[in-house]
Amino acid sequence: MASSDATLPDDIEALKARLLAREAALREREGEFADLRDTVTTLQKTLSDRALEIEHLKLWIAKLQRMQFGRKSEKIDRQIEQLELRLEDLQADDGAATVDAPTRPRPEAGKPTGRKPLPEHLPREDVVHQPDDACCPQCGGALGDLGEDVSEQLDYVPGHWRVIRHRRLKKACTCCDCIVQDAAPSRPIDRGIPGPGLLAHVLVAKFCDHLPLYRQSVIYARDGVELSRSTLADWVGQCSALLRPLVEVVRRYVMAASKIHADDTPVPVLEPGNGKTRTARLWTYVRDDRPAGSTEAPAVWFAYSPTRAGEYPQAHLKDLGGTLQADAFAGYTAIYEGGDVREAACMAHYPERGFIWRQTRAAPACRRWRLRALGIIPSCAQIPVGAVGDALADSDAHKFWRGSLCRES
Repeated sequence: MASSDATLPDDIEALKARLLAREAALREREGEFADLRDTVTTLQKTLSDRALEIEHLKLWIAKLQRMQFGRKSEKIDRQIEQLELRLEDLQADDGAATVDAPTRPRPEAGKPTGRKPLPEHLPREDVVHQPDDACCPQCGGALGDLGEDVSEQLDYVPGHWRVIRHRRLKKACTCCDCIVQDAAPSRPIDRGIPGPGLLAHVLVAKFCDHLPLYRQSVIYARDGVELSRSTLADWVGQCSALLRPLVEVVRRYVMAASKIHADDTPVPVLEPGNGKTRTARLWTYVRDDRPAGSTEAPAVWFAYSPTRAGEYPQAHLKDLGGTLQADAFAGYTAIYEGGDVREAACMAHYPERGFIWRQTRAAPACRRWRLRALGIIPSCAQIPVGAVGDALADSDAHKFWRGSLCRES
């Protein structure tokens, strides 16, 4: 703070004392500034480290997603889930830090904010905000319309329950005793209270959103609707029987294709009585030729099996006549042996060394030499003499991974 000549003392000792006090205050202020600079530097380093960790996690997730169709893809999927959870926590912390940070000035109207526009198909609800002043606050004149600034905010309306009352009116003839009444409407579950919308919601939450029935029961109870887990389970079982004809139609449509993709994934299933789990299988059969220019509708059919025995895919594909694109699972071998189904090996399931071999542009003979050099095919393996074409050479290497390529004893 500046001092005028009138406030300065005439005594030299007093002037020295004031000067020393001023210097001490300045040194204290400089110390505070140094502490603030250290704090800012620490916060900047923390933010930089968090940004680097977020980018590192994103790279890891992208890398694992590229590898998810390879070997041990189920373990990679679990790693991706854990990384995504960690990434969500970091981004949530960043959102909380943004709230606590000082308010930044808003960008000028018309300038892009970097956000994606909200979907056009969502319904819009206009809330009009009129100025508080009915007349000009400066001169008192009348106000006229000049324009408007429009900003959009995304909101969510929670799902709500409703009770549908079916009222069947009775009418009687005025001349005789005849009574007329409309027949009772059909229901998805005979004599059941759930409507089709509620059943669809329960099934989607269980099988698509992986929300167990006991958790759904708790969620519904918060809305004052008491639905026990046993009741929900009974509904799911009856819906399964109700949808069985539709599932059969989808199965016939998928198997009628000239080419399908097949794969399986492990499913943990509880063992009754001991509380432990065993590994079952969910088989997926896909009909989709859109990448090849087909206009036919894509479809997928799922089948469950308690184990991964080859008899299950063989039973599923007994009516198939065409091309099957699948991995090197030995259970498919019997399907190819009949000759009615043609094998299309899935290159995504080759080990990394197989990719190196596949990407080379050398002649088939050189390829076989590279296979032996890389250890993919041992020197004792006997490749048929006719295996001179690229496609046949690829098939021979694939057969080796299935264990069906003959070897010298």
